[in-house]
Amino acid sequence: MIAVAIAIVFAVWVIWAGPGQTTHGLDTDDVGYEVLSDHSVVVHTQVAVDPGTTVQCAVQALDKSYTIVGWRVVTLPAQEQRDRSISTQVNTTTRAVTGLIHSCWVP
Repeated sequence: MIAVAIAIVFAVWVIWAGPGQTTHGLDTDDVGYEVLSDHSVVVHTQVAVDPGTTVQCAVQALDKSYTIVGWRVVTLPAQEQRDRSISTQVNTTTRAVTGLIHSCWVP
């Protein structure tokens, strides 16, 4: 009985993470941020992805209680280089104390 349950869970995982899913070598690293004012922050990030791949990233700004006070989705067009540095300005509702990449994906 337990073996059947394990086999079913494994089969579902194989279907979910199957051959159609790929990360395109996508990797991100937060480099830093600059608080420009009470209503703006710039987030600096390194993004690596297979050449020729378009990427979208959600960039967020957080206040001192870790509440999201700013959010922006940016599109990085395909290019020949794997690595790129991006700086994204995010408007905020109140003063941010940090900014970072929330997530990136291949559309």
